[in-house]
Amino acid sequence: MGRRAAVIWLCVAMVLLMRGAEALWLQLPPSGTKCVSEEIQPNVVVLADYGVIFEDRAHATPTISVKVTSPYGNTLHHQENITSGQFAFTTSEAGNYLACFWFGGSDTNVEASVNLDWRIGIAARDWDSVARKEKIEGVELELKKLEAAVEAIHENLLYLKTREADMREVSERTNARVAWFSIMSLGVCIAVSILQLWHLKGFFQKKKLI
Repeated sequence: MGRRAAVIWLCVAMVLLMRGAEALWLQLPPSGTKCVSEEIQPNVVVLADYGVIFEDRAHATPTISVKVTSPYGNTLHHQENITSGQFAFTTSEAGNYLACFWFGGSDTNVEASVNLDWRIGIAARDWDSVARKEKIEGVELELKKLEAAVEAIHENLLYLKTREADMREVSERTNARVAWFSIMSLGVCIAVSILQLWHLKGFFQKKKLI
């Protein structure tokens, strides 16, 4: 069982290493904006390289504008009229980080793509520098990567546990408010019914029907 669990953890770690680096190919519309988002937890390093892919050699490569925003709308990176670039930051809040691309020039009839190499967490770490600094290579370097991946998995599980607790607390508060609202609604209905009976009784007594 212990050996099987270790193999499972290694497989999960390798999946995390592969998912931490995503190469995206975005086809930009002639007019409008193309965006990509990623949900990231706090204190995670994000590094991305992007460049315009334009196959029509008869014309100059079109320029694009780029804007990266945090979940709260803060601008983390903004460039205009460029053909390639890079952005890097460390997340300060949890949520969806948004990267948007659009053509920066006046020519809206061109067709081009953007190659976005988006790296997160351990995938954004400079492992060559780590290897030189700690004087490790080969199997030792791979084990170092797996160790970092397992730590990232542990931190992600703690983050998910915290989010689950927050969502459970919100759900319990909502259920309590709904219960109190139901009780108040029932009380109002009973009070209105009693007033209606009292009014009808007075009306029938005036008409000497009872």
